[in-house]
Amino acid sequence: MSDPTKTSGTGELTAAQRHLHAVIDNVPAMIGYWDKNLRNRFGNQAYASWFGVQPVQLPGKHIRAVIGEINYHLNLPYITQALHGLYQQFERAIPTPDGARIRYSLTQYIPDIVTGDVQGFYAIVTDISDIKKADLSRLESEQQMRIAAIAFETQQGMFVTSASKVILQVNRSFTEITGYTAEEAIGQTPLLLKSGRHDPAFYAAMWDAINRTGSWQGEIWNRRKNGKVYPETLRINTVRNAAGEVSHYVAAFSDATSYKDAEEQIQSLAFSDPLTGLPNRQHLIVLLQKAQLDRARKPRQDALLLIDLNQFKIVNETIGHENGNRLLQIVARRLGDCIRKGDTLVRLGGNAFVVMLQELSLIPSQAAAEAEAVAGKILLVLSQPYPIGNSEVHCSANIGITLVDDATPQDADMPLAQAELAMHRAKAAGRNALRFFAPQMQAEASARAELESGLRAALLSDQLELHYQAQVTSEGRVIGAEALLRWKHPVRGLVSPAEFISVAEESGLILPIGHWVLETACKQLALWAGKPAMVDLSVAVNVSAHQFQQVDFADQVLGALDRTGAKAQKLKLELTESLLVTNVEGIITKMNALKAIGVGFSLDDFGTGYSSLSYLKRLPLDQLKIDQSFVRNILTDPNDAAIAKMVIALAHSLELAVIAEGVETQSQRDFLEQLSCHTYQGYLFNRPVPIEDFEALVIRTHD
Repeated sequence: MSDPTKTSGTGELTAAQRHLHAVIDNVPAMIGYWDKNLRNRFGNQAYASWFGVQPVQLPGKHIRAVIGEINYHLNLPYITQALHGLYQQFERAIPTPDGARIRYSLTQYIPDIVTGDVQGFYAIVTDISDIKKADLSRLESEQQMRIAAIAFETQQGMFVTSASKVILQVNRSFTEITGYTAEEAIGQTPLLLKSGRHDPAFYAAMWDAINRTGSWQGEIWNRRKNGKVYPETLRINTVRNAAGEVSHYVAAFSDATSYKDAEEQIQSLAFSDPLTGLPNRQHLIVLLQKAQLDRARKPRQDALLLIDLNQFKIVNETIGHENGNRLLQIVARRLGDCIRKGDTLVRLGGNAFVVMLQELSLIPSQAAAEAEAVAGKILLVLSQPYPIGNSEVHCSANIGITLVDDATPQDADMPLAQAELAMHRAKAAGRNALRFFAPQMQAEASARAELESGLRAALLSDQLELHYQAQVTSEGRVIGAEALLRWKHPVRGLVSPAEFISVAEESGLILPIGHWVLETACKQLALWAGKPAMVDLSVAVNVSAHQFQQVDFADQVLGALDRTGAKAQKLKLELTESLLVTNVEGIITKMNALKAIGVGFSLDDFGTGYSSLSYLKRLPLDQLKIDQSFVRNILTDPNDAAIAKMVIALAHSLELAVIAEGVETQSQRDFLEQLSCHTYQGYLFNRPVPIEDFEALVIRTHD
């Protein structure tokens, strides 16, 4: 083959060539010729237009410049093969010259071989855009049909109805959920599934929404083939034809049974106690709010009884957590037997229960009598032994009562707070006691809250300080001091610890306060180490049961000693007998750890509480302290004198030192010395004083 448009030797086209050129130029096929140097030699009108140029602009141009850089690299493998004499055919998606749309082409490269040599190749391009679009449209349609088929066979039940609501098609999930096969459902209407739980107004509203908006979504009760009613979430969509008329309805639904069950379970967990099955605090608040609304409509008087089991923590630790739970379950049953029909029993949490007595007499005194009668019955029942395993457990309770009427503040939490105040007053009165809320309790509670707030401020603003009271030998020599906490209030002046320690204990502030006391006392010991008159003094620091029961208490003491540089041998920790009620083994372990580095221990207020002598002999104590309540009347009360004598004898038998506190007269001091007690502390020697005054006292006695 050769280029049909090539000129003769004279540079002119022959008539035959011109005729051939005209024919080729006017055929719809796109034809071009490229030589072996990839320079264009010819391109007909259609070919040139494909690339957005005129035919006269093509000759001599390199193929790269005509088809573009990207297409050149894409086509290069085919070009290379064509120049090697191999026919090539391929499809390509290319943009129009203006980039407005994509065209699809079928390109053929036909080698031009003359006497065995490749002179170039013909490029014939066919626009197959219409064919491709038809194919793509067909593929897209098939894909959409597959997607629709897959979507129809989802886990959701689906059915399609005609405009007259006759079921035309159902999916597999429809059968699984409803129990009806396709054969049974097709030809029926959705009334097949009607549960009977919805009135006509429900369905009227549903179809009104569908007609207005084209869809409806919500929860509905339907009936399975087996007759069982079940909840489902349902969505109905309207399908319209080209004329805008309703042609079909498509419904998709899910079985909401498990969701409803979970919802009910969550609701139950939110408003009930899992251990006893009783309503919980949240449920009680809802009841109080409802009762409050009821009282707004008609007069009504209720009562709240807050029941608190005494020393349940100790009982729980003694019998074990599992048995403790059994005890709470028995308590719940006994309480349930004590209340009237229509009353409510609530487990508030921990060892606290609440009984809400409803619709009592409108006469306050009579309502109080009714509440007291129920409370008395409860105390009696709860005091009976509890059979746990092979043994019997004894547990008592206290009850706080508040009457709830129109005069009760509107806050639903307030009656509960009032009952709690009354319960604390009952506990203060002793076991098996009950108390009614009185307005002065609220005033006292407000005062305690103010005191707690002030204590928090005191910790942050250096209002706390230590006063020191000398510990003196029978020779009059000061051998140490007890560090006693004082609160220097900016308005009230010096506040006694007797006023604020109980608040600190209840609020948990005793922990940071105790830490401050320990740190401050150790700093003072370190300072005394540099003063000859003070170097031999020890300091006794009171430690609360809450503080000592901290897991890291021993580490706290070691840390204070390390930070301050105080000598452990000069630090004495005073413990009270109340500490020995629980976890004695853990207490002994901590004491031994501190004893190993030289810290001493004194058992404070000995004889006022409960101490097991079997435990007492195992404690690594250094000293017993005779409580001031025995010293005060030691000269006039034979019992106090006998107790003091017993404590001294016990201390000597255990090889412990003994000290008497609260010594205020010389006669008391002399009597104690006769009983072989040779160390004292009290107003006879000095009152607790600030550090400067105490050091001055020591220096005077030292000189």
